[in-house]
Order: sequence, then structure tokens, then C-alpha cells
Amino acid sequence: MLAAGLGAGLALTAAGAGSLVSFPLLLSTGMSPLSANVCNNIGLIGGGISGSLGFRSELRGHRRLVLRVAVTSAGGALLGAALLLRLPAATFDAVVPFLVLASATLVAVQPLVGRLLRRRTHLGVGLSGLLSLVWVYGGYFGAAQGVMLVAFLGLGLDVDLRVVNGLKNVAVLCANCAAGVVFALFGPVDWVVVALLAVGAVVGGWLGAHLSRRMHPAVFRTVVVVFGYLVGLRLLLG
Repeated sequence: MLAAGLGAGLALTAAGAGSLVSFPLLLSTGMSPLSANVCNNIGLIGGGISGSLGFRSELRGHRRLVLRVAVTSAGGALLGAALLLRLPAATFDAVVPFLVLASATLVAVQPLVGRLLRRRTHLGVGLSGLLSLVWVYGGYFGAAQGVMLVAFLGLGLDVDLRVVNGLKNVAVLCANCAAGVVFALFGPVDWVVVALLAVGAVVGGWLGAHLSRRMHPAVFRTVVVVFGYLVGLRLLLG
């Protein structure tokens, strides 16, 4: 559990895909996919808090936009969390391999998305309509949600990419908090797992911040992508 949190903190700092590491590691301990997803969501809330606070200066002057993103992401995540708990567990088990593979693919193309955003023009797309599925996805599963948010927020808003990153952290935090409330009340939460995951994530995030200054992010991204594909294919092929 500590290793899952540690890996998530490292991957979150280097590649923006912490859940893609921690979720498969939780599965490897014998947890069911549903329980692993629920515990993973709550255990990584601390990372969202520190990430959001780290972008306070970039978000200053965008109060209404931050509030809009926070409210819509929380609302969508509530729906996603409700779907996760209401639908049969077998449904989630069946789609998990495809969600993991899709998430790994998004992490792989993240640099390309970043380059496209730097060349973007204002598209004037309505933010709420464009992001509605991403908000729901954040409550249902959430792995690589940050990568999706950078892409869609960057395309839907005519703001600096640093502001987009700050909004992404706020959105992920609000989604995890909203879904976490639902999971804490009605989900199969193992609080010992959550505590260990949270401790590991704090340490991993701190280490990742230092290691990312010395090692190219592409190295971490490659590891995360390869690991994600191996896990996804293993789950798919049984």
C-alpha cells in the first residue's frame, strides 16, 4: 500500500498520472477493482490539495473561472461515483482493462497535446458541455483524468497553459473530494489502506519533485505507459 502511494506521488509529479500507478498496485495486493478504485480516490486527495495550493499565483485573478471549474467537476464526479456504486461490480470489472489502456495511451500522447496547446487559437467552445464527460469519468475511475483536463481545458479556454494546469489541479481535487464523500458513506472503503496510500503519496510527491529536476520527465512517462499497457493487457487477457 505504501509502495502504491509512493509510486502514485512520483508519477503524479513527473507525468500527471498517479492513479495509473497506484490503482494496478492496489489490485496486485488482491483487492477487488471496485475497492481499489474507491480507496485510491480517497487516498490521493492530499496530493490534489498540495497541487492546487502550488498554483495559487497562476489562478489569482481567475476566481470566477476557478469556482465554475470546481462546481462542475464536483457535480460530475458525484454522478460518476453514484454510477460506480449503483452499477453491478461486474460492469466495472469488465471496463477496467479498457480504461487502463486508454489512460496509458493518453499519458503517452501528453507531450503532443502540450505542443498543440501552445499553438492553439481560441476555439470558443462552451466549457461545461465540453468537459461534462470528463467530470463524470473523474468520479467513476479517474486515472489520467489530469491529462484529459489539460487537453480539454486548453482547447476550451483562451488562457495561459500555466493557468490550465492550475485549473486541472483544482478540478481533480474537487472531483476526488466529491466522489470521496460518496465512497466514504456508501463504498467499500478500507481506511487502513487509505491511510497507507496517503502517507506513501505524500512521500512520493516530495521525492518526485526533487527527482524530476534531475531526470527527464520522459523517463518517468515511459515507465508509466509501459506499466499501464502491461497491466491493462494482463487484465484484458485474464
